[in-house]
Order: sequence, then C-alpha cells, then structure tokens
Amino acid sequence: MQIEVLKSKIHCARLTQTELNYNGSITVDEDLIDAANMIANEKVLIVNNNNGARFETYVIAGKRGTGIIGLNGSAARQGQLGDILIIMSFAQMDFEEAKNFKPWSIFPNSKNQI
Repeated sequence: MQIEVLKSKIHCARLTQTELNYNGSITVDEDLIDAANMIANEKVLIVNNNNGARFETYVIAGKRGTGIIGLNGSAARQGQLGDILIIMSFAQMDFEEAKNFKPWSIFPNSKNQI
C-alpha cells in the first residue's frame, strides 16, 4: 500500500513579494529550498496563517540569500506582504517505509534566513 506523507516543510516563512502579472507559482530563496530538501518545480501546498488560505502551486527558485518568498500569478491574491506562510511538499511511499520516515522541517527567522 502507498500513502502520501509530509516530505518537506518551510514553517512560518514571511511573504516578501507578490507579483500578480505572472504565470503562477511561489518563488522561494534557493537557500530555503535546499535546506528543506525541495526542488524547483516541485508541487507544494501553501497555508497562509494570517488569512487561512490553503492552495497548491509549484516552487520557483529565487535568488540565493535574499530571503525571498513571493506569491505569483493568481496565488498573489492569497496573501499580503508580511503574512506568515507554511510551505509543504509531500511524497508517496510504502506504508511500512512511511512509519520511519522523518520529514525535513526548517524554521526560518523573520528575515527568512535559516
């Protein structure tokens, strides 16, 4: 049996940019992507702690060391600058393997640095 489990989480990142006139996605500082064991184009679930919005999109690598967390396209309507976001990705794995799997979780500071 295969189940879907949390693979990676960037917990409480601060939204630093919105860009409505874009094709969509979330831009994430490459340092955060690496630390959370995510990759560009990976599907993610976003939770906005400020307004309760939950939506799916994909990751775009942002400039390393900038702390950028940016909502693009229609996702830009789901948050305001300064909002606190949780960015999660999931993986499918065998049920027995999942029992021992430990997800990557990072907790950036207020400037989105590790």
